[in-house]
Amino acid sequence: MFPALETEVKQESLPDPYEDFMYHHLQYYGYFKGHRGSLPTSATHQHVWKNNPRYLLSGSFGERQGMVPDPLQKEKLLWPTCISSPVHRQIEAVSRDSLMLSSPLLKSRQLLHDEFGEVSPCLREPRDLFTFFSSSGPLQAPRWPIECEVIKENLHHIVPTEGSYFTSSRVGGKRGIIKELAVTLQGPEDKTLLFESRFESGNLQKAVRVDTYEYELTLRTDLYTNKHTQWFYFRVQNTRKDATYRFTIVNLLKPKSLYTIGMKPLMYSQLDAKTHNIGWRREGNEIRYYKNNRDDGQQAFYCLTWTIQFPHDQDTCFFAHFYPYTYTDLQCYLLSVTNNPVQSQFCKLRTLCRSLAGNTVYLLTITNPSRTPQEAAAKKAVVLSARVHPGESNGSWIMKGFLDFILSNSPDAQLLRDIFVFKVVPMLNPDGVIVGNYRCSLAGRDLNRHYKTILKESFPCIWYTRNMIKRLLEEREVLLYCDFHGHSRKNNIFLYGCNNNDRKYWLHERVFPLMLSKNAPDKFSFHSCNFKVQKCKEGTGRVVMWRMGILNSYTMESTFGGSTLGNKRDTHFTTEDLKSLGYHVCDTLLDFCDPDRTKFMQCLTELKELLQQEIHKKFNELGQDMDLEGSWSDICLSDIESSTSGSDSSLSDGLPVHLLNVADELNQKKKMYKKKKKKLLQTRKQRNEQYQKNNWMQELKLTEDALERAGFASSTLQKQPTFFRNSENASSSAMRNEKPRLNEVVVLSLTLCCDSLIFPISTSVPQAEEYNSPLCHSSLSMPPGAGKH
Repeated sequence: MFPALETEVKQESLPDPYEDFMYHHLQYYGYFKGHRGSLPTSATHQHVWKNNPRYLLSGSFGERQGMVPDPLQKEKLLWPTCISSPVHRQIEAVSRDSLMLSSPLLKSRQLLHDEFGEVSPCLREPRDLFTFFSSSGPLQAPRWPIECEVIKENLHHIVPTEGSYFTSSRVGGKRGIIKELAVTLQGPEDKTLLFESRFESGNLQKAVRVDTYEYELTLRTDLYTNKHTQWFYFRVQNTRKDATYRFTIVNLLKPKSLYTIGMKPLMYSQLDAKTHNIGWRREGNEIRYYKNNRDDGQQAFYCLTWTIQFPHDQDTCFFAHFYPYTYTDLQCYLLSVTNNPVQSQFCKLRTLCRSLAGNTVYLLTITNPSRTPQEAAAKKAVVLSARVHPGESNGSWIMKGFLDFILSNSPDAQLLRDIFVFKVVPMLNPDGVIVGNYRCSLAGRDLNRHYKTILKESFPCIWYTRNMIKRLLEEREVLLYCDFHGHSRKNNIFLYGCNNNDRKYWLHERVFPLMLSKNAPDKFSFHSCNFKVQKCKEGTGRVVMWRMGILNSYTMESTFGGSTLGNKRDTHFTTEDLKSLGYHVCDTLLDFCDPDRTKFMQCLTELKELLQQEIHKKFNELGQDMDLEGSWSDICLSDIESSTSGSDSSLSDGLPVHLLNVADELNQKKKMYKKKKKKLLQTRKQRNEQYQKNNWMQELKLTEDALERAGFASSTLQKQPTFFRNSENASSSAMRNEKPRLNEVVVLSLTLCCDSLIFPISTSVPQAEEYNSPLCHSSLSMPPGAGKH
């Protein structure tokens, strides 16, 4: 391409030492990966950038060449199904052009030039530790535990308006040939349904045909646990249109469910999606949720059963507990953000950490560029996160609504970006989302009970999130922290917060939820909110961040069902409903931070009235009548609130599964060590002190008997126990010290004469040189044998 330049380069015999050093240095850090075989001049470089001003250098957004560990480097990448064919062709064209750009046009890949090629380079933003997808490259494929079989199909839904613990992972899951389905169709007349869930976020362990159109389904528990069966997502093929099928899930664990009060499962038909653009919809009849009647003395199971009529013959349908939102869905969304030239200016995508399986945990920093350092430092921060519980996909839909709005060109969104720095972790538990867990990570534990953990290697997502927030608090005030969740037993959307004990900010933590209920009156229920801090919730993100100093620290719970409020009453929530709540969070932030404090003070006044009513209600329930005019605000708020029950997460608290065996071994060693431990030998001094102490106790008992016989006054007897107790404590403390201080000696007994009775006393006196003072000789007398040690 550049023959003159190539000839010139070939004539060079010895490379410049500094250039050779910088070549290796920059290549190691991923900034320079060209070959020294052809070095175009800067004039050629300027020509390329004049003709391609919008192209970045290949790998500029995150392709690393030397920092990625070998196992990760060798894994294949996945072209997302969410990218259309024209986009593929466009990316391929960019890749061809980038071959020319990837040659060493610059010695440092950190430098950028303007579109006119002027020699006024500026530094690119710092590179990330781990690889990212780039605007001209494929997505990172999800990494699965090596025990998981994964079908080689990429699923994409339209949206209507074997070991005991995790060991390693790889793209595609288990190596080797994937097992065929247990059932093979015997012909076109065979009406047997074919079930499959070995895809991203899928969960179904087995299906048993009990009748022609009836099937019993067993869900897989969270990987490396024996509990948490709630989330389901599976595929059904070979359907018949005119038949009524019955499905029964037989191993659910929660005794209560929204299915008992009208909630329906979700169904998706591929034929309806192609022909009528119909996506997920609520379907099912004769829905019942009941306790399994088996009586084998083991854990009780609950059943969910429903009937369904498929809309088409030979259709492929999916069933799910809630609208799925997979790790690949998130990556497609983030790819669109990074490819947007406007949004990428104020939304910076970084790697927070790698999960246990090696999947990237993404961190978004969203804020408008500040004009001055003082303006940047004055911005407060807002931290949002979702999907710490992988089966609660409603959190991802709320997060998507929030991101859609905050990244838009709305004046309110621009104002929020001007006054806040948003730190967003859209998927805290990607491993659990990928394998279809409901609550746990691959450590077999609920991450939302381990925000205080010091086990960085076992709980990296949580450890790095807490550390990021800790550093953020050192830089600026964090106004609000909110973690998006789903709730399986209550309708509507509500918040859990933390009561503030500081009288200066009394009830302030309730203002944001009350404002949110006014902005979304048909979805958000303030009366379902709770602000009690329970001991079993001390490890949650909400409580840990509150104790770190974030006053407005919340868990947002969105129902799997629907609303009981306003115009949405008795309807299921859709993805649009949940995304709209993300917008309402932004709207409420503006109200909450309005310089005009009128709304804030009105909400405080309303909260005080609501609290008074709640207190009166509690006293009436207890059958008490009390005047609270002057003292009602002194009542502890936790005493009038119920617990935030409904979660069985405490069952997943404790050490990660792979450390349980180690802990058991340590406990066994401790027990064996205690058994083998021999009684320590005592020194002569310790034996003498113990002997003297026994003598004192005997003399004390004799003295008490003598006092009783002499008929001493009760006032004298009442003073003696404290005195003797002090004497005993002093002697026992002396016994505990193996090396008494050198400037003290223990006096074994002193005598105090009172009506011919002698009281033994234990005390300590100075050493011999002080003992010779006249005071000591006149007032104290050494008993016989006291100095014979």
